[in-house]
Amino acid sequence: MNSSVLSLASALLLCPVISLLPNSAKAQIQGPSCRGTLLQLTLRESGESRTESFRFNLRLEAEASSSAAALEQLSGRLLRLRKELEPLVIGRLVTPAPRTYATPGSQQLKGYRASTSISGTVGRSNYDTLIERAGRLPGVRLQGMTSLPSAEGQDRLQDQLLEKALQRGRRQAERTASALGLRRVALLRIDQRSHSTARPSPMAVRAAPRFRPEEAPLPKASLSLALDYCLN
Repeated sequence: MNSSVLSLASALLLCPVISLLPNSAKAQIQGPSCRGTLLQLTLRESGESRTESFRFNLRLEAEASSSAAALEQLSGRLLRLRKELEPLVIGRLVTPAPRTYATPGSQQLKGYRASTSISGTVGRSNYDTLIERAGRLPGVRLQGMTSLPSAEGQDRLQDQLLEKALQRGRRQAERTASALGLRRVALLRIDQRSHSTARPSPMAVRAAPRFRPEEAPLPKASLSLALDYCLN
């Protein structure tokens, strides 16, 4: 190894280590620090948004003297139900495999029942129509309608909940600082948890003048924040 290479190696060993990370990245790695009083808050906000569509769940049953006859009757009812629903739904219908079981009774009078369910999504404008059509068909029971928001409405609600939680946290931190005789309040950390709740509305199919989508429970969302403040 020549003298120039040795000189370069020695110079590199003597050079200080310089971090190439930006200050923001170093702060995230090291974590926030507080040279004062650390205040930790946990807040929760909830609200409702406008219903854009509904997820429905229908139960379909048929009963006969044999398992095969019950399944055949169920198949016919399911075919008719699909024809009634397909013009109304958004996307596709979902139907699991049917189940059959014996109904209670004596050995001579034993009957069989076949059942399945069918679910899908319907818009606000077809809410009443779907309930009416399902109610006219034999063996159909509406197990529930679940209110669903639009993606834009859900995002807007989450933004509103976040803003409310941050404002409430700031007010609470300032009140705490004032009670301690401190003046400065700095937000160090935010840990956010968001939850969307589709609210089911169980109902029985029955004769009624009109089912109104605006009377159904609204979709609900909640947001939880863990906030760390430094008071000094």
